[in-house]
Amino acid sequence: MEEPEKSSLDRRSFLKVAATSGAALVASTQALTAQQPAPAGAVAAPAGMAAQGVAETTVEVLSEERHGSDFMMDVLKPLGFDYVTINPHSDSGGLQESIINYTGNKNPELITCLHEEAAVAIAHGFFKIEGKPLAALIYSSVGLQHASMAVYSAFCDRVPVYLLLGNSIENPNSRSAQDPVGMARDFTKWDDSPVSLSHFAASAVRAYSVAMTPPQMPVAITVDKSLQEDRIPAGTKLHIPKYTPNTAPQGDSAAVAEVARLLVSAEFPVLAVERAARTAAGLKYIIELAELLQAAVVDTIQRMNFPSRHPLSQESSVLRTADVVLALEHPLLSRSSLKPGAKLISISSFDLFTRSNYWHFGKYQEADVPIAADAEATLPALIEQVKRLITSDRRIAFAARRVKLAEAHQKSRERDRVLASHGWDSSPISTARIAAELWEQIKTKDWSLVSRSDGMSDWAWKLWDFERYYHHIGQSGSVGIGYSNPAAVGAALANRKYGRLSINLQNDGDLMFQPGTLWTAAHHKIPMLTVMHNNRSYNQEVMVVARMAAERNRDISRCHFGNVFDKPHIDYAQLARSLGWYSEGPIDNPRELGPAIRRALAVVERGEPALLDTITQPN
Repeated sequence: MEEPEKSSLDRRSFLKVAATSGAALVASTQALTAQQPAPAGAVAAPAGMAAQGVAETTVEVLSEERHGSDFMMDVLKPLGFDYVTINPHSDSGGLQESIINYTGNKNPELITCLHEEAAVAIAHGFFKIEGKPLAALIYSSVGLQHASMAVYSAFCDRVPVYLLLGNSIENPNSRSAQDPVGMARDFTKWDDSPVSLSHFAASAVRAYSVAMTPPQMPVAITVDKSLQEDRIPAGTKLHIPKYTPNTAPQGDSAAVAEVARLLVSAEFPVLAVERAARTAAGLKYIIELAELLQAAVVDTIQRMNFPSRHPLSQESSVLRTADVVLALEHPLLSRSSLKPGAKLISISSFDLFTRSNYWHFGKYQEADVPIAADAEATLPALIEQVKRLITSDRRIAFAARRVKLAEAHQKSRERDRVLASHGWDSSPISTARIAAELWEQIKTKDWSLVSRSDGMSDWAWKLWDFERYYHHIGQSGSVGIGYSNPAAVGAALANRKYGRLSINLQNDGDLMFQPGTLWTAAHHKIPMLTVMHNNRSYNQEVMVVARMAAERNRDISRCHFGNVFDKPHIDYAQLARSLGWYSEGPIDNPRELGPAIRRALAVVERGEPALLDTITQPN
């Protein structure tokens, strides 16, 4: 057997790399944003759409060669959908044919999916990079049942997936349903079932407007088969409504002024951010507010809310030392996580919407200053109020606070690097080493982590330099298994036109929920690097059962039953290869890791997807 190539990163070299100084400020907020920020309070319109919206038009049908689905595309095309994800089905044949031949399969282009859940999750991931919805064209009843988990994740994550559901009521079949969205109405924001083409035009534009207005969430339009297929009589005039983006709801000026007063006078304020950076502009605003106050920031990584190496970025334990906490789109933060007497301020758009979800439970947040508004839209006014209140004395106090926070940040980074070096040469491979080896080879590239940044025990978040809005897409919202693989493909699809390197740290169990998504990526030539966290088990569940057994004084050696993938082990490299990917593995020798990453990156950079099946330690 040939001697493996020398790894690009040995343990000693890794430990010699000094952690970035916690005393340096992030150089420029402009360098942290990939797009121009939207005007304060405005909900960004899709790319290519005029700021004032899409003008209303009237379509006059001059012949009887036009069908209902052609007019539907006249309505949908100005809304700016780049793609329509589809699991093909007979009740949307009219719309599918119109996309192919009437609009030329371009803007939107069909993305073929092998499962409805993948179709919705791909749209979910795409939005979190591009800030534009995709439409998902699926069966109404049986299709929505398959897709419902992905719809729920998008609802929890406040992502506006645009669902088009094919149905057949006029001539019902075994898949028809009188109210197909009923099964998902608890986790969609709005839905309708148009009964005419004029009704469809109004509902389609309204659905887009509702989806894109914070809090952003999925919407659904049920489209009857006959409405798609019937010919439009010659001479018919059909109206397409004008779409104008809504202004996002902003906080009351008096309440914002009170928040500014509390923050400026606080001895130790903390910003707790969850989904506050709705766009790239939101990231800039959070950085600006934190630096004005020299306040600690706790980012739950539900979005890319704050740079990971910024000296004000702190661990969640600082919440217990804060005297004032500003929760930005963080409705679950409760007083139990704060010290007694601390002031809690909440700015959240979720209070504008009454339906609860898994994360929020409809629970009342006991805040001292609650503001029901979009946090990102409210931040510019808050920043101006803070600027007016800062005196020279407060500025001196802020500077001293910054020094302490920078020291704490630096210590945390140094501790992480030492911990990451443990088990460096062990087999199976440590997840920390995978993150470090990847970072060594991508840090000079324009990269994007298109999977959950807490994957592989948070090591990417701890070791990489997250700065730009697209550097990671955050969590699924619901933490449902099966989200990560298709969402990563959707995010990589969005990154493709920018030439960004998309990296997916992929859990093994999650991939097996939707392995067919690998084919979609290969078929549509979506370049991305997937590195498997293949610990051959649902290890978290192993630990849960082991803890239960220990509490009951029972045998913990048998707790792998029902939780491991063995007899046979799954060969993810072979699976990926069979679906059109370049792949290597299984890789369990850490010395082989660096060279394998280099080869896989070369494949991705020429426009193809690649997968490395790495055999990993449990955590």
